[in-house]
Amino acid sequence: QVQLVESGGGLVQPGGSLRLSCVASGNIFAVHYMGWYRQAPGKERELVATQGTNSGTRYGDSMKGRFTISRDNAKNTVYLQMNSLQSEDTAVYFCSAMVTLRWQGKLEGPLTSWGQGTQVTVSS
Repeated sequence: QVQLVESGGGLVQPGGSLRLSCVASGNIFAVHYMGWYRQAPGKERELVATQGTNSGTRYGDSMKGRFTISRDNAKNTVYLQMNSLQSEDTAVYFCSAMVTLRWQGKLEGPLTSWGQGTQVTVSS
């Protein structure tokens, strides 16, 4: 199995910045993409940003120009730098990864896994 552990959420004032981190661990053979989604109360989960290992980067429309995703492939870690935060960015942010696992000589996947989420609150 793979575990995704997020960190870096919290309370920030409008216009402020936060940096989220997510580390993937487990019997990982390959990581195909890592990224972030978010879910605000009463709303559906939406794309924030994803970055593929051999493919491009995608951003949600309202995040373009304010959020930046990056990865440290050697550490199976993905970061999300969030600038110019607004109250509308308040949500639980979930890390997501698509991986292939290796267990007892066999490969399994690709599988999509999710972290437990980290709360981001933008408020004065």
